[in-house]
Amino acid sequence: MGSAKKVLFVLTSHDQLGNTGEKTGFWVEEFASPYYFLKDKGVEITLASPKGGQPPFDPKSDAPESQTESTKRFKADKDAVAQMASTLKLSTVNEADYDAVFYPGGHGPLWDLATDKNSIALIEAFYNAGKPVSAVCHAPAIFKDTKAQDGTPLVKGKKVTGFSDSEEDAVQLTDIVPFLVEDMLKENGGIYSKGDDWTPYAVEDGLLITGQNPASSELVAEKLLEKLN
Repeated sequence: MGSAKKVLFVLTSHDQLGNTGEKTGFWVEEFASPYYFLKDKGVEITLASPKGGQPPFDPKSDAPESQTESTKRFKADKDAVAQMASTLKLSTVNEADYDAVFYPGGHGPLWDLATDKNSIALIEAFYNAGKPVSAVCHAPAIFKDTKAQDGTPLVKGKKVTGFSDSEEDAVQLTDIVPFLVEDMLKENGGIYSKGDDWTPYAVEDGLLITGQNPASSELVAEKLLEKLN
């Protein structure tokens, strides 16, 4: 047996949904589903966020209709709840300590992680070290300003997915978000594809693993685990 694989999860610290007065944050299912999928396979998971401490979760993802087996398990898991309450500050984490990085979505990352200098540097460090970078739903927003070593966008010429324009339209936030994930990935030269709205769909291209929506989060974790083994 080799030593356990270590995966860093990076969560948003942003809780304001634009200027609507409503709250946002990370989507609980997109954290819980990959968290348990990987943890149950012996992966060690560390949590970080730009501000450290408790990241805000999207209240909509806490609604009864958004609950899944993994979100219920998380709610009842004192250790995981305590771990979530004490995420590391992003500026203190080092790519060298982990085998891969995973970004859960929710609308929060559009405002902070997409342009966070520490996050951008971290993603580029993982990628340049030959380590997988994975993101689901709105989290592919993290590829907005990340660059390959030649200075071009990291996703340029790579197969990617992420929350689709049609899904954003369905939740009626097209005019609220700072940018649309699908449009941004295309503008950066990514080869964007998607499945039907709200169905599991994930794409892998080299070290990049991306998922389209909340339903895709476990699929991303599966692909990530295959990469790690």
